[in-house]
Amino acid sequence: MPLPAAISQQLDELRAVINQHNYRYYAMDDPSVPDAEYDRLMRQLQAIEADYPEAVNPESPTQRVGAEPLEGFQQIQHEVPMLSLDNVFNSEELLDFDRRITERLGSDTPFRLVCEPKLDGAAVSLLYRHGKLERGATRGDGAVGEDITHNVRTIKSIPLRLMGEGYPDVIEVRGEIYMPKKGFDELNERARANDEKTFVNPRNAAAGSLRMLDARITAERPLEMCCYSVGLVEGGDLPAGHYAILEQLQQWGFRINSEMRVVDNVQGCLEYHDYLLAKRSSLPYDIDGIVYKVDDLELQQELGFTAKGPRWAIAHKFPAEEEITKLLDVDFQVGRTGAITPVARLEPVFVGGVTVSNATLHNRDEIERLGVKINDTVVVRRAGDVIPQVAKVVLERRGDDAIDIQFPERCPVCDSDVERVKIVKYSKGSRTEEEGAAYRCVGRLVCQAQLNQAIIHYASRKALDIDGLGEKIVEQLVAEGLVKSPADLYKLQFDNLQELEGFAELSAKNLLAAIADRKSVPLSKLIFALGIPDVGEETAKVLAEVFGSIDKIRLALPQLLVNLPDIGREVANEITGFFADSHNAAVIDDLIAVGVNASDGGEISPKYQGAITMAECIAGFNIPGVGPTTAASLAKHFNDLALLLDASVASLAAIDKVSAKAAESVVSFFADHNNRDKAQQLEQQLLDFAMHWSCERQQVDALPLEGLIYVVTGTLETMGRSEAKARLQQLGAKVAGSVSKKTDCVVAGPGAGSKLTKAQDLGVDVIDEAALIVLLQQHGL
Repeated sequence: MPLPAAISQQLDELRAVINQHNYRYYAMDDPSVPDAEYDRLMRQLQAIEADYPEAVNPESPTQRVGAEPLEGFQQIQHEVPMLSLDNVFNSEELLDFDRRITERLGSDTPFRLVCEPKLDGAAVSLLYRHGKLERGATRGDGAVGEDITHNVRTIKSIPLRLMGEGYPDVIEVRGEIYMPKKGFDELNERARANDEKTFVNPRNAAAGSLRMLDARITAERPLEMCCYSVGLVEGGDLPAGHYAILEQLQQWGFRINSEMRVVDNVQGCLEYHDYLLAKRSSLPYDIDGIVYKVDDLELQQELGFTAKGPRWAIAHKFPAEEEITKLLDVDFQVGRTGAITPVARLEPVFVGGVTVSNATLHNRDEIERLGVKINDTVVVRRAGDVIPQVAKVVLERRGDDAIDIQFPERCPVCDSDVERVKIVKYSKGSRTEEEGAAYRCVGRLVCQAQLNQAIIHYASRKALDIDGLGEKIVEQLVAEGLVKSPADLYKLQFDNLQELEGFAELSAKNLLAAIADRKSVPLSKLIFALGIPDVGEETAKVLAEVFGSIDKIRLALPQLLVNLPDIGREVANEITGFFADSHNAAVIDDLIAVGVNASDGGEISPKYQGAITMAECIAGFNIPGVGPTTAASLAKHFNDLALLLDASVASLAAIDKVSAKAAESVVSFFADHNNRDKAQQLEQQLLDFAMHWSCERQQVDALPLEGLIYVVTGTLETMGRSEAKARLQQLGAKVAGSVSKKTDCVVAGPGAGSKLTKAQDLGVDVIDEAALIVLLQQHGL
């Protein structure tokens, strides 16, 4: 099913809100809202993405763990990503988790589970080399964290040197740093006595303490650390079970949770959940749920990972908390795509450790569903660490002063027109429109709110990665009128920056140099930086790989795009609609004029020349009653579009596997000149792009390492692991993070540990860096 425009709009809004609160939660340690609302929004987003898998992209908060680290701390690249867990909220969802594991492993494979209290603190990674603490880092965005070594060394429950013997040469221990309730109360008592600001809850206190630049302050805070897993391990072996690993870590000097249990099945998990929920309030620390993990490491490896996290673990969140307050007013905020989101301003209320003063109302549908009005008494639900939810209206308390919520007709930021987004629905051979719940400002870059967010996105790490161009600087540049489009960044002068707050001579020169350095970037990053709705990193990579240039992407027809990997009908329409828009076209022309270009641009990828068949295109026309089988029969019979367009019902019905109803549908479909023109335009574009419209898929030479799995481990002195991985991928190889029976080759540099040992045990081919360089040179890299 195609993705309706209203759903696309809802996804945009949900992702924008969740990303903002991820930033407040993970990067700023200053959430404005509670856990429960965040969970509700994330579950809503997950449910929509489950119904519309073609809408999932790497930019979505579900694919991703959290926000980027703040400036001011040295960044640390995690050798093994710190992934997040999916959540369940009731026994039915937990049983579904158990069913998925059972189906993947086979019903005859028994598995035990480890139940661990989910501490409400801050995740940390501790790297030990030869038994000594070398580095401590925050989770950050899961791939890159912040170096907090000077702070973690002050926490007494973190060993500076491992106890005993037998530990690996290199081991990364992961855990949760938290503040016990007693220590939190004492900390706040001291703060009140000294007329200082108090902390809202122990989690905020722990996270804030870890991010102190002065470690002496951290040393005064009552912090504890409880370990829950390991990451990187080299030069040694660990037990074969998760619980046994934690017991071993305890012997080496780490704290593990005394409430942890091992159970034989999912029924044991449910019993443990009831036990811990009843004990929750009496525990000396805050928890927000339970984590269940498959104990056996071999089964964990067999179950594997999704893009976001492990299939062998799940977090069971505890019920939300609720409180009553008053809705004082509704403001309207404008996002990067112009989406206008109503925000409820509440009479401040303390819910589950968080003072709530605002909540998103999402869109018009949500307001109508709730039947909420200004001055209503409402129930606010706490269900997560980020946003509060207005759960319902207390109608019996509604007074005469209740006021209907009116959506603005003009943008509250730029006074441009506000349009109601249309919901586009597709069925076989038809397209209908109806009014949606979302509203959007049409001002685009004229609107300061949209311009701010567009520039921030353009400069972000996953886009052009302009070092030093943070949110506050962008806001200054936009407010001063120095930047009205991304191209204006490249026109900035030294004098422009020196006049801004916070800029000295060196910082101004550094920013100008960083901007100039990002004129030539990989095409996929440039596409992603443009901010095309629903086009995340992976879709941008597909577009870059297929077309090789912005010019060709701008010309690509939606009926061509839908035939590419992971691009559905709605995404295709978003792409073509974006490039057809005169404002966006002007932005791209301006970027080209100032010299922005793709460093790796080229021609249509050989991989896609001849990869789109006539049968696939016919199926993609969405003709009623014509599926892949019928489309294949038509393509095989005619092998020519002109003959198909002029065919009669009788001639079509005579073809094998083409029903009389399908024959009538085909003739009726192409009798519409609009459909006929689109088919002919597609055929011509395939020919123009050298993608060779054909009956059968053309055979294209495979990449040299296509289908092979490589693992890179140890230290590579000439190019480094990241570059080696990128070059192997250029040759078609899949580069994995762990060694298994399916691994074809391991590239091992000095210091290679357990991965090398495992490769040798399994008889996997092993090469050194010199051999890798020879291999790459043989294939022109």
